[in-house]
Amino acid sequence: MALKSTVYKANVQIADIDHAYYADHALTLARHPSETDERMMIRLVALALNAFQLQDMCNGDGTLAFGAGLSDPDEPDVSLTDFTGAKRLWVEVGQPEDKPVIKACGKADQVLLYCFASSAEVWWRGIQTKLTRPSNLQVWRVPTEASQALAAMAERSMQLQATVQDGALSLSGSERHVHIEPVRWL
Repeated sequence: MALKSTVYKANVQIADIDHAYYADHALTLARHPSETDERMMIRLVALALNAFQLQDMCNGDGTLAFGAGLSDPDEPDVSLTDFTGAKRLWVEVGQPEDKPVIKACGKADQVLLYCFASSAEVWWRGIQTKLTRPSNLQVWRVPTEASQALAAMAERSMQLQATVQDGALSLSGSERHVHIEPVRWL
């Protein structure tokens, strides 16, 4: 018998000062049985950091949503789809192999990869030269301390405030606050 995903609900108030984007998002995250709280929260952070693209890329007429993630490796962890069904933004989380990332670059206007965990530097050294060709790819590193602190924020029902300023994200919940400064690697 297959294990089922665990459902998490998050109401996120996003104030992206860098892009003048202010909105509330009621989100449902399905955490795959093999997914950690840390990875799930990185998906949420990636959505918060890129929510402004809903306005910038689609003039508000699109869908910003979590994908199937670990359940379907051919789907993004987070995506922005415009009203025509075109993938405008494809977001991957973790340390994927090069071929699925390059394939995603052919399916979407922009591809963002957010890696985390202490092994990210080793992974990056091994894959860096393979990811230099796609011009629509950005690779970001979320510091390990921040990603681990995010895992401690995971609750089945979350009320969160996300503030983006100067490229950094401050995420606050009922009892915790995490400051995240992603570093662009590519």
